[in-house]
Parts: sequence; structure tokens; C-alpha cells
Amino acid sequence: MNTAALKKLNELIIIETDIFSDERGTFLESHQQMKYEAGGVAASFVQDNLVYSNGSVLRGLHYQLGRSQAKLIYVVQGAIFDVAVDVRKGSPTFGVWESVTLSAENHRQLFIPEGFAHGYCVLSETAAVVYKCSDYYAPAEERGICWDDPSIAVDWPVSEPVISERDRNLPYLESIPAAELPEYSG
Repeated sequence: MNTAALKKLNELIIIETDIFSDERGTFLESHQQMKYEAGGVAASFVQDNLVYSNGSVLRGLHYQLGRSQAKLIYVVQGAIFDVAVDVRKGSPTFGVWESVTLSAENHRQLFIPEGFAHGYCVLSETAAVVYKCSDYYAPAEERGICWDDPSIAVDWPVSEPVISERDRNLPYLESIPAAELPEYSG
């Protein structure tokens, strides 16, 4: 397993898994805690989520406030354009976004620490996305930022995304009160 920090948001970590293939198929470890810790992923995961989505679906940008979650995302079928946005008040990279393409073919994983909003859009006809969370989902703590916030200006690769009514009506980052954003701890 190899890990590398992303350029703009170096707290985001790309994980390149070790893949073993032969005439029978492919084997890889989808999670191995000791290897993740050695690669800089400092989170224990308590919940796994599996999401099936159709092509051009855009989900996000979501974060939790009081029960903030670190996430480890990977794709088991299809491909997605995965995005993380730093929403920690006081962070030197506040409002900066980073993206990576995750797919069943490249087997990449993305680690997103607490304090970042997360979203993705489906690049393939369908996609199955797995994400591990470091804390349990708490509906009362769920927050979000509108996917097309001009101050963030994510360059989404779909021209007409399919978006839920709830996600379509999320606020822009500049209108979110500071008390509704996670803290940057430096």
C-alpha cells in the first residue's frame, strides 16, 4: 500500500492499495488498520456505508458538526469524481476544494479527515461507493453546502447533474454562521 497527500489539501490522503491479480481474478485488502496508520490515516472506523447511484448523480457537499466524521471512500463498481472541501473556520485552506477520480478499476481510496465537507458525482452508468466513517451518523448533526457554491467553484465534470431537492437547497458557505462550522485545531 502506498499513500500520498493531495497537493492543495495535504491532509487528504490517497491510498493506492496493493493489488494481486492472476488468471482467477483480483485480490486486495480493502482495509488493514496497521497499514493505514503507518500511511498517516489516523482514524478508527465505526460505520460502513454502501451507496448505489445512477449516472450523473451528484451527492453532497455534506459534513457533520458535533459528531464530525473522518471518511475513507472507495468504489467497488463504476467511477466517481470525489470532492472534499475544507470547511474548518480559521483554517489556512478554508473553502479550498480538492478532487480525485475513484473507480473500481483504479482501486484508489481517499481518506478525508474530520472538518471537511464531502461530495461526489457519478461518472459511469452506475456506481457503488463504500465509505467508512469514524463516528456514527447523527441526523441532527448533519450539515451541508450547496454543490454549486460560486465561492468554492468546484469544477464538476457533469453538465446536468441529478441532485436531491435537499442537496439543491443547501446554503452557500458564506451564509453559514461560524457556529455551524467545525473548528480548525492547527
